[in-house]
Amino acid sequence: VQLVESGGGLVQAGGSLRLSCAASGSTVSIVVMGWYRQTPANQRELVATITSGGGRTNYADSVKGRFTISRDNAKSTMYLQMISLKPEDTAVYYCYAAGFDSAYDTVSDYWGQGTQVTVSS
Repeated sequence: VQLVESGGGLVQAGGSLRLSCAASGSTVSIVVMGWYRQTPANQRELVATITSGGGRTNYADSVKGRFTISRDNAKSTMYLQMISLKPEDTAVYYCYAAGFDSAYDTVSDYWGQGTQVTVSS
C-alpha cells in the first residue's frame, strides 16, 4: 500500500487546514487508517483513527473538538480537517494504515512520507 499525504503548510493560529491521504497499489484490505504527528521535540503521537467503514473514530484529547477525521472509500482517500489550529499543533503529520492480507493472514502497517504543518502564533 502506498500512502501519499498532501495539504500541509503554514497557517496562523486560529486558522484551518485539511490534510489528505490517498491510498493506492495493493489488494490488501485496509482495516484502520489514521494520522500521527511528530513534533519538533521528536515525539510521535496519535492524532486520530478511523475504521474501514468510517463508523468509528478516535481522537487524541488535545485535538478533540478541533480536528475531524473522515474517509472516502470510493476515492481511497482519508482526510483530516483541522480548525482552530494552535502553535502546539506544529508537527510533521503522517498518514497510517493497517492492512489485512487474507492470502497470508497477516496485518501490516503502512506509512506515508509525512507532510509539514506549521502554525505561527
